[in-house]
Amino acid sequence: MGRASSLATVALAETHTAIWAAVGVHPNSAAAWTDADIEWIAALARHPRVVAIGECGMDFYRDTATPAQQERAFRAQIAIARAAGLPLVIHTRDASVATLKVLGEDATGLVVVLHCFSMVEHLDRVIDAGWYASFAGPLTYKPNDALRAAAAQMPADRILVETDSPYLAPVPLRGRPNQPAYVAHTLAKLAEVRGLDVATCDELTTTNAARVFGW
Repeated sequence: MGRASSLATVALAETHTAIWAAVGVHPNSAAAWTDADIEWIAALARHPRVVAIGECGMDFYRDTATPAQQERAFRAQIAIARAAGLPLVIHTRDASVATLKVLGEDATGLVVVLHCFSMVEHLDRVIDAGWYASFAGPLTYKPNDALRAAAAQMPADRILVETDSPYLAPVPLRGRPNQPAYVAHTLAKLAEVRGLDVATCDELTTTNAARVFGW
């Protein structure tokens, strides 16, 4: 994600009332980060259809940007979110310790959403910090018992669901390009692991999302 995709997302949000936008630079694109990125993200953050900064964070799975480049972009976007009064949507992959370090140093007091939540080994830290865990298709994958256990333990007012479209389609659609409609399968699994009916879980996660993003 970068300037072009952020602008395209805002344009969609201007056209469709059901769509809201998050803007920012993904860690995989952080090698090209300059101070000019601070300017355009801060400007878009003032747009009435923009409700979050991100997804930003740290990703050591891919080597398209060095850890130092990623950290620079990450810290700058946290500062933008703080100045704008917007939540942060966090991407982290194979970089949980580094991500937690930056969040602990710079993001105190901010609303933080851990996109496509995977940091099960740091669940206590996430809960203590009051962050939100957003669950995607991997919640439905057979090997992910630890992720389902984390979804069951998260406070009810801190859980969200998402698609990560076009990636990570849930079972029974795994392997296909993902799309927003498929979030129903992830929601159903979240309801199951929390012992809720789907309608109650739907209402709960929708209420949480409205609180986070100010809908």
